[in-house]
Amino acid sequence: MNFIETRGNDGLLPTQMTFSQAILSPMSSFGGLYSPESLPELGLPFLEKHLNSDYKTLATAILTEFHVDVEAAVIQEAVSLYDGFDDPKNPVPVVKVTEDLYVSELYHGPTRAFKDMALQPFGTVLSAVANARHEKYLILAATSGKENVMVACLYPEGGTSDVQRLQMVTEDAENLKVIGIKGDFDDAQSALKTLLTSDDFKATLLKQGVSLSAANSVNFGRIIFQTLYHFHSYLELVRQDAIKMGEKIYLNVPSGNFGNALGGYYAYKMGLPVEQIHIASNNNNVLTKFIQTGVYDLRNLGVIATTSPAMDILKSSNIERILFDMFGGQRTKELMLALDNDKYYALTAEELAKVQAIFAADFCTDDEVSIYIKQSYDAGYLMDPHTATCFKAYDTCRDNKSLKSIFYSTAEWTKFSPMIAAALTGQSGLHDIDALKLIAEKAHVSIPAKINALLDKPIAQDIVIDKKDIEKEILKFLN
Repeated sequence: MNFIETRGNDGLLPTQMTFSQAILSPMSSFGGLYSPESLPELGLPFLEKHLNSDYKTLATAILTEFHVDVEAAVIQEAVSLYDGFDDPKNPVPVVKVTEDLYVSELYHGPTRAFKDMALQPFGTVLSAVANARHEKYLILAATSGKENVMVACLYPEGGTSDVQRLQMVTEDAENLKVIGIKGDFDDAQSALKTLLTSDDFKATLLKQGVSLSAANSVNFGRIIFQTLYHFHSYLELVRQDAIKMGEKIYLNVPSGNFGNALGGYYAYKMGLPVEQIHIASNNNNVLTKFIQTGVYDLRNLGVIATTSPAMDILKSSNIERILFDMFGGQRTKELMLALDNDKYYALTAEELAKVQAIFAADFCTDDEVSIYIKQSYDAGYLMDPHTATCFKAYDTCRDNKSLKSIFYSTAEWTKFSPMIAAALTGQSGLHDIDALKLIAEKAHVSIPAKINALLDKPIAQDIVIDKKDIEKEILKFLN
């Protein structure tokens, strides 16, 4: 399978790349991304064949259909990391909440968040590709501990929960540097893209024998693994007799950088029976406005801090891949350069109709998030605030109430316990340890050992800098 550029070619980069080339160099001409030239067709025969396949078998089968230029043994090693999840036989439980609502729990890995579903196996693939090329890589925003890979992880100070921050700053490895920046996620992402496209920065790295890549969702290596669980979740509904094979469903995705939603869109394009994809936003509701009106407008906007901080994003990178798939490279270049330069673009009426044929959206306020968390808990399901945003889109976006909906739960409750404790008990301002204990006692659930251990683990990475100093700090780390 070949990958092509979302904004066309500038005459300097190759017009197409293999999978391994695209994951090592994820930024393309004119500041664009790489997207697959075509997608495999996985219709009902494929689904029927894998009705009783476990997650690893299904994942391997889908990855094989992509014909990526990665050895089968590497793929097997990568998917074997799902054995480290809570239940190796079922790393992604799909839980019934109501008669027509099911939650796909993506957080049963080591860090208790959906990113494990992609970053765990992707790290193995990336390391193997780098080793095969006998090259060293600096990876921006990734995980640590892989051969031939050094990692610089950027996070916005104050833009994560305490548990999320501790999971980063307590990590101590020679090949890992965690850097807090004064700003929000959009600032961190902008800095990352600037470095990825900086010829001077890349030249400086090459003098040290180091190449540059990234492991956030600008990299298709993340997206390919985020496509897998949509197929698994659908098959789980069939296995649970919630739907018949071939019956359409709604996918309901809490969205920030749009990677999960893009994975669902690709699954739909590959043949998964999807009626519509519902996008859930918080008060940073640029995506909702875009899908409802066709206007992407960042003028005079700043990121709003919410109780679902992983969604506190205004410029969602993976919308670009949707535009490219629907409208082609030239139009995508026009729209994205307008957003880069003017912070604004508008689709035509015909283009908007095409987007709305598969996407609908709504946003959820913090007060509504609290209400949904309490209502869901009273009905027997404990969830985090990102998952709670899905209820608003569920309430307002479904045209066909007879179809089942799958929510994608992106984080365990333990990562946002003070907010959840406040929603359940009215006690606000609790420290994480007190909130964790309160919820565990109230809900009769246990706190995972890895979360408990974080609270007493020493801080190993305490640097917080201005975003203009990121390049200098990374070069200091390499030296």
